[in-house]
Formats: sequence, C-alpha cells, structure tokens
Amino acid sequence: MVKLASRMETLPPYLFAALDERRRAVEARGVDVISLGIGDPDMPSPPVVVETVQREAARPGNHRYPRYDGLPAFRTAVARYYLERFGVHLDADREVLTVIGSKEGLAHLIWAYVEPGDVVLAPDPSYPVYSAHAALAGGEAYHLPLSAANGFLPDLDAIPEEVLRRAKLLFINYPNNPTGAVADRPFLERAVDLCRRYGILLVSDAAYVEMTLEGESAPSILEIPGAKDVALEFYSLSKPFNMTGYRLGAAVGNPAAVAALGRVKNNTDSGQWNAIQYAGAAALEHDPQDFFSRMNALYRQRRDKLCLGLRDLGWNVPLPRATFYVWAEAPGGDDRAFAEQLLDAGVVVVPGSGYGSCGQGYVRMCLTVGEQEIDRVLERLGALSPVLFAR
Repeated sequence: MVKLASRMETLPPYLFAALDERRRAVEARGVDVISLGIGDPDMPSPPVVVETVQREAARPGNHRYPRYDGLPAFRTAVARYYLERFGVHLDADREVLTVIGSKEGLAHLIWAYVEPGDVVLAPDPSYPVYSAHAALAGGEAYHLPLSAANGFLPDLDAIPEEVLRRAKLLFINYPNNPTGAVADRPFLERAVDLCRRYGILLVSDAAYVEMTLEGESAPSILEIPGAKDVALEFYSLSKPFNMTGYRLGAAVGNPAAVAALGRVKNNTDSGQWNAIQYAGAAALEHDPQDFFSRMNALYRQRRDKLCLGLRDLGWNVPLPRATFYVWAEAPGGDDRAFAEQLLDAGVVVVPGSGYGSCGQGYVRMCLTVGEQEIDRVLERLGALSPVLFAR
C-alpha cells in the first residue's frame, strides 16, 4: 500500500461525511431517520433559475469549457447586485471571480497565501474548511473563541501580538454558522482596522448574508470604508437561492486577492458550467429580495415551531437571529453522547464539537425540514424528555 502524505495526518474526517455514514448505519437497522443535520435547503430554486439552466443547457455553445475567470454575464450580475444591495461598487473584471461554490473558493484561497509557519485566524466554533486547509497548506490555525457571553463574536483585542505578526488570514463568517449570530458594523470596523494595521487579509464568508430572521438585513464587510483594501468576501448562491447542488458563488473585493485566487483556480479547475452561471445571473437579476423574504419567513416559522416546542419539553433553546441553524446547549453537557441518543431515536443533530473545541457541549439543528417533520421530531424527543431534559 502506498504511504499517504504526512499532511493527511492533520486532516480529520469531514464532519458531515462521518455524520452521513453514521446515519446510514442507523437506517440499516430499520430506524426511520429525520435529519436536522446538514444545511441543505428542502425547497426548490426560484423558477427563473430552473428555466434558465434548462434553456442554456440546450445551447451547444454552452457545452464547451467556460472562461477561467467566470462568465461575464454572471460577474456583471454580481457587481450590479452588490451595488443595489450593499451600495458597494465592484469592477466586474478585476474585483469579481466566479467560484464553484464558496467552499471551493475558501479552500483554494488558503493555498494562495498560507505556507509553513504562517498563522490563520479562525473562529471556534466554525466551518471546518478554514482550519482543515490551513493545516493542509502547512499553516497553523489560531482559534478565536466564540461565546454566548460575547454574542458569538471573537475578541480581537485578545489576540497576542506575536500571533498577529505571523497571521496571513482572518476568517469571519456572519451571519454565523453554526451559532446564527449576526455581526454589527462596529465589530466589522474593528476587524478591518486590525487587518490594515497588521497586513492581514480579511476573509468574509458571507454564505448566509441574505438569511436574517430578526432585525435589519446583515451587512457586507465591503460596506465598511477601506474594507476593499484588506478584504475578500465570498458570496454564495447555495443557501439563499436553494441552489446548493448548482455549486455557484463569487469571490469579491480586493483585486490582488481576486487575482491570487484566480491563479490557483486556473491551475486547479476549469470553471463552472456556463448554463449554471447564466442561471445564477438570472437569480440575482429577478427581484431576489422578494424570494429571500418568503424563504426567511418560512424559516422563521419553522424556527419558532421547533424552538418553542423544545422549550415546552424542558430544553431551553434560544431563537437564532439569522441563518437556518439552531445552536443550543446539549442537555447533560456531552454533545456527542446527546447526539447519539437522538440518532438512536431517529433524529439527526450535529454535535458542536465537530466545529471546534469551543463547540463542545452544543448541538446544531437545521430548519431544512417541513413542519410535519418538525412535529415528528418533537414527538420523538417528547418520548425521551424524562431522560434527556430532566437534568
């Protein structure tokens, strides 16, 4: 057997792949499983998206390789959308790059900047890709604790000076996965100022920026004065447009970072299919705010049903302000054991420790199932409530 590269020793099993394997094992025992695990919308994409991709798929010209930097129509639509939504001016040629979903773009950006000895500042808990690819590139992830007491915002003032001087990238993700928190403008201003002072690239993972359930719409990091000098933002169509399977997003902002990411991508992939990029452009251009409002209303209704129902069972579950995730302390404090108990009862939740050490003692639940399924979840947990919640 050929020996694996030593870097593989730093790479843990991907959280959701492991979770899916465990789910299949339980289903093989004949258990009917309802998944509140992976954040994959259960509702269809907007009709204009489906119609556009069908039409463009029939055009022979779209059966060839796409442009490496992305279809001009899509990049222009992204730039126009940022102007209308955030008041941010983007040069579609120099400051917008098509990515095959933001996950791909985030991972490849790390390879453009991080080398052995470098530090990546990553929140904890957070999306596993930040730390995993920092390790693969030979870098070191310095974790910034997110706590309920601080509104799940990192304490930027607590980062040691010697760490800041070695740091290449600072990752932020608001609205936040997994906590559902939202960052205010003063925090974003402090993040921009910190990165400017220490020559750090600020990477904003804005996959959930359109999914605010309470209060004002979430901002883009590029709204902050001077942010474009130090920041690259990843906008994803996956969650707000119910387009996870399409794998489409955009990296926008600092032109040097856009060019660096593009250089890695040119040597790695051949771009996203034009038919999908045309569909993405159509999504951004056909009154998306109305679609977002309807989807957010649906998630808000599901959130209230699940969270208030769990409270009635004795589990004090907070209402998230944004995203379609519920982040709650696991009764008993052991998130993995609690998740196993629920899985044996036919309900999948994600143990928070899979998102980092600061996620220990929490679980994440997704609002990507209908109300009938939520009723069944509450029924199953209700049957277990004397054991699970009376602690």
